[in-house]
Amino acid sequence: MTTTPTVDQLCNVYVKIREKKREMVKKYEEEIALYDGKLDALAGAMKDMLVAAGATSMKTDHGTVYSQVKTRYYPMDWSVFKTWIVQNDAVDLLEKRVAQTNVKQWLEENPTNPPPGLQAESELTVTVRKN
Repeated sequence: MTTTPTVDQLCNVYVKIREKKREMVKKYEEEIALYDGKLDALAGAMKDMLVAAGATSMKTDHGTVYSQVKTRYYPMDWSVFKTWIVQNDAVDLLEKRVAQTNVKQWLEENPTNPPPGLQAESELTVTVRKN
């Protein structure tokens, strides 16, 4: 005879699995951090060698090492940046994603004025909190 587990029993198993997963992720992240540190040190040494040689790349038997400049852009003051974006019609300088919390608040405060072309997907989810 098979009995259906109770919500309490399922919750107990859920919490145990979640804790085990957290432990595994923590261990993984610690191990990966060690390798990332080693890779950073090696990359730094190779960058120093490229600079010392006045080169931007070096071909070896195991691969080609090359340097490149990577530039990241970010506003120091979002308010000023946002005003500039609007004044210069430069919306293309922003990435295409929606601020979920802000859109939800907008829709709650302006139920008759949703942004055009906005799509929403809702999903019923289950959350478990440990007692």
